[in-house]
Amino acid sequence: MDGLNKNQANKYSIIVPTYNERLNIGLIVYLIFKHLKDVDFEVIVVDDGSPDGTQDIVIQLQKVYGEDRILLRPRAKKLGLGTAYIHGMKHASGNFVVIMDADLSHHPKYLPRFISKQKETRADIVTGTRYVKGGGVHGWNLMRKLTSRGANVLAQTFLWPGVSDLTGSFRLYRKSVLEDIISCCVSKGYVFQMEMIVRASRKGYHIEEVPITFVDRVFGSSKLGGSEIVEYLKGLAYLLVTT
Repeated sequence: MDGLNKNQANKYSIIVPTYNERLNIGLIVYLIFKHLKDVDFEVIVVDDGSPDGTQDIVIQLQKVYGEDRILLRPRAKKLGLGTAYIHGMKHASGNFVVIMDADLSHHPKYLPRFISKQKETRADIVTGTRYVKGGGVHGWNLMRKLTSRGANVLAQTFLWPGVSDLTGSFRLYRKSVLEDIISCCVSKGYVFQMEMIVRASRKGYHIEEVPITFVDRVFGSSKLGGSEIVEYLKGLAYLLVTT
């Protein structure tokens, strides 16, 4: 299995889905390079036809860091988070895959901790968590904090997944494990992250957690709304029946 040979040099493919992230993508790429100086990695930007010029910024970043380090793999329109990861994986040359948001809510400073945790524990998945000691959230109002916490409590109660933060989307996977799990998932949007970790738990994959502080986006607007909450509840019911 990939990543098991101690003498093998691991490579990390960092998939960053974007939509209208022109103001964020340059900084997130800079921070990734800053914190992974001695790591073999590539950044795969999957942009869903952003009208704000996100792709133009990525092309400029390719001139700075190289087209072999910054891969722009656009799609014509918004097609969902799950399919964005599938699209990105088709172009991933690493044996590990990192998924993270482009809006700076997932700080790249945690990436070395993810990598160290995986190497120490031989984990199949390392996921960031807001809900253990050392983790937290900044920039959310009380209602959003209660919504997120409530969503996780519901999932913990009914699905017993063995992890503390099911709705987070900052994770490191063995590529082969991600390919296996993602082929079983049917959910879209924000429910997709929960289904991924629940399926992984049911399949017996080794999952470890790293405390992170989630910071609400500085530039742009949040894409979470009432419709996503409804979809989450539907997804919870679906997973309760099918897993």
